[in-house]
Amino acid sequence: MTTTSSSSATTLGSGVHDRALRARAHRVIPGGMYGHLAVEKTQLPTNFPQFYETAVGAHVRDVDGNEYIDLMCSWGPVLLGYAHPAVEEAVRRQMSLGDINNGPSARLVELAELLVDTVAHADWAIFGKNGTDATTACCTIARAATGRTKILKATTAYHGSNPTFTPIPAGVTDADRVNIVEFAFNDLASLEAAAAENDGDVAAVIVTPFFHDGFGDLASVDPAFAAGVRALCDRIGAVLILDEVRAGFRLDVRGSWERIGVRPDLSAFSKALGNGYPISAITGTDQLRDAADSVYLTGSFWLQSVPMAAAIATVHELVNTGGVEHMNSLGQRLVTGLRAVAEDHEVPLIVSGEVTMPKIRFVDDPDLRLANVFCSTALDFGVFLHPWHNWFVSAAHTEGTIDAALTAAAAGASAVRQSL
Repeated sequence: MTTTSSSSATTLGSGVHDRALRARAHRVIPGGMYGHLAVEKTQLPTNFPQFYETAVGAHVRDVDGNEYIDLMCSWGPVLLGYAHPAVEEAVRRQMSLGDINNGPSARLVELAELLVDTVAHADWAIFGKNGTDATTACCTIARAATGRTKILKATTAYHGSNPTFTPIPAGVTDADRVNIVEFAFNDLASLEAAAAENDGDVAAVIVTPFFHDGFGDLASVDPAFAAGVRALCDRIGAVLILDEVRAGFRLDVRGSWERIGVRPDLSAFSKALGNGYPISAITGTDQLRDAADSVYLTGSFWLQSVPMAAAIATVHELVNTGGVEHMNSLGQRLVTGLRAVAEDHEVPLIVSGEVTMPKIRFVDDPDLRLANVFCSTALDFGVFLHPWHNWFVSAAHTEGTIDAALTAAAAGASAVRQSL
């Protein structure tokens, strides 16, 4: 961990320290922080920072001046690296022209054209601000197209924070979820049973490219299951929605399931699309164009030009530099190294998920004690890892930053070993 002097930290920004900001936040923000970014509520180790000052490339710096190699990428949105020059130049250029006007700029059409040219199944695109906007819109479009009510989703899969999908039930009524039917991911018989029980009323099946929820292991999709979902939707006239919010543009720029030969009817993108600028997208096939046109989708900030300019630059840069291939290579180096660290230190570390988005878990660690020891130690070595959420590799990472992360992971494994 690199620490600047207090005078240097003041030069960078507020110079106000993390603990002081937390105390102030508790006075004016319910709980001091909300959602999954709340360090105290999610029971992260005490050395995890809540507030940050700057971020460049693959590094973040907190308000106390501590710098870390970052493997969270702001929980996924940062694809090319923080403050990427090509993206920031596109943002500056668009900002000089305007951001929010009475209507959209030409960037709206340019970005839609780019996504139609890039995403294999896409014949059109609509834009929002975040992932929940996109998954909600997909479900609405599917219902408008089919005249049906039920949405089939995998048990514990996360598809957004609205009352329909949120994993936290506070304030949610049974009526909010009466039209959600669950099945087991990668279990085609379970999906078939769920569809049969709601025969004639299934509007859509919504799935993620690989299975992820809050705390369990991540599971790659079985290609036979993906093909079975496609076949089921075709047979019963339902819409196949691929929730690409977390994985989109990290596994394949054409669509995450393109590599296994299965195409959805609708896709929901967000996170990495704008390299940190707030934007989401819904892409769909011509068969759903009229349904998409019929529903009311809007928001005061949905047509901002600056995030659209950022997204155009992000997609171009990703494609032109072979970003996905680069991230896959580094992700494989990271995952292979983590498993070697676990073996060398004889700790029960499980690594699951796609190599560009791996997740760690320790066996028999329900309260995350071992995971917290591991990540807290890594943080002391200047590497930001997370004990229960999947990590993200960005195009800004290098073999050097990955190797430094593995050195910190080895220190974390050693600390875990001593605590067993």
